[in-house]
Amino acid sequence: MSDPLLQVFKRIDLSFAFGKGSWLYTQDGVRYLDFASGIAVNSLGHSHPHLVKAVKAQLGKLWHTSNLVRIPEGERLAKRLADASFADVAFFANSGGEANEAAVKMARRFHSAAGSPERYRIITFAGAFHGRSLAMISATGYEPYLDGFGPPVDGFDQVSLEDWSALDRAITSQTAAIMLEPIQGEGGLRHVAPETLRRLRALCDAHGLLLILDEIQTGVGRTGKFFAHEWSDVEPDIVTVAKGIGGGFPMGVCLATHRAASGMAAGTHGTTFGGNPLAMSAGNAVLDIVLDRTFLDRVLTMGQMLSEGLHRIARNYDDVVAGVRGMGLLQGLQMRTNAAAFVDLLRSQHLLAVPARDNVVRFAPPLTVLPGEITQAMRRIEIAANLLRDGKRHPPRKRPARKSPVMPREGCAPPANAELPA
Repeated sequence: MSDPLLQVFKRIDLSFAFGKGSWLYTQDGVRYLDFASGIAVNSLGHSHPHLVKAVKAQLGKLWHTSNLVRIPEGERLAKRLADASFADVAFFANSGGEANEAAVKMARRFHSAAGSPERYRIITFAGAFHGRSLAMISATGYEPYLDGFGPPVDGFDQVSLEDWSALDRAITSQTAAIMLEPIQGEGGLRHVAPETLRRLRALCDAHGLLLILDEIQTGVGRTGKFFAHEWSDVEPDIVTVAKGIGGGFPMGVCLATHRAASGMAAGTHGTTFGGNPLAMSAGNAVLDIVLDRTFLDRVLTMGQMLSEGLHRIARNYDDVVAGVRGMGLLQGLQMRTNAAAFVDLLRSQHLLAVPARDNVVRFAPPLTVLPGEITQAMRRIEIAANLLRDGKRHPPRKRPARKSPVMPREGCAPPANAELPA
């Protein structure tokens, strides 16, 4: 029988029965150190007790009502996000792609409502990733994503980062906004320098443009501040968030100032599922943890430990590693050979990572990662680097796979001795 799933994913032959903290367990109890976090989604790791408790409590009360009525938990989450950021208002969606669609519509509507409907074009940057809808693959501008889907959606002009002459030429009387990621996740963890963000803010102010920051991968504490743009002291007009905000529950949010959102009157945008009570309970539970300043300080410490380990590996294996990219708990190694092949080698050592463009192997452990787990990850990366150096692509494991002490087949309860940070 053929696989009934649409074959758009290159899935590896690996599945998991449960997770605990930074670890994932197969049905047979073999454990993997998860430095992928569902592509930077599981911000509190797997089965965090506070998140589980909050979602379970909401499960027993109310899942969905639609946005035809008030949703108090959503109102509370919106206020908390506004209080913690530059924003005045929030629009809740189901994903990062939808949040980005809302941001683009908001920027276009801003100018239209001000009497300039011709200002609808958005400038984006090479190496971007903004989602998989027709509009967002056009915003991304990556040819493999565009191939076969007809002409790109009109309204996006792409330039290279730091090419200021090209950017100046791209800004016309039709330009509405500039949109970029503070760290390009899929694009190879290229970090936009604070001075670059400040210069872009100044350009937007000079030309009457809105500045949209896609913080879907970098937001919610991933870099040691609640938002990555806080490192540059730049205030954007619109920010999009997803991935870590739900701790694994699918949700996204478009945050904006009153001014940027001034054109979005009733009926101009909407969603059926976005902002449902179940998603809002997850988002509020994540903020209970992440908004604690001591928690973000701890993320900074773990990020520094990860950085030191990766830089040591880059120095010791400079024949296979070209350098280190990223910041906080979103870092990676730029390889001199195929990144996907190195991810396979890491998986042979039961360490999960994610490939990115530009031959980068991305590490995005849970924000709750423990120091000992970072140490273990570095050891496994070193083993994989040695295997790559030796030209071994599919080596046998040199030690037996570690299994959970208690792994009942039914229910898949996690081992009793697994500990999670608060």
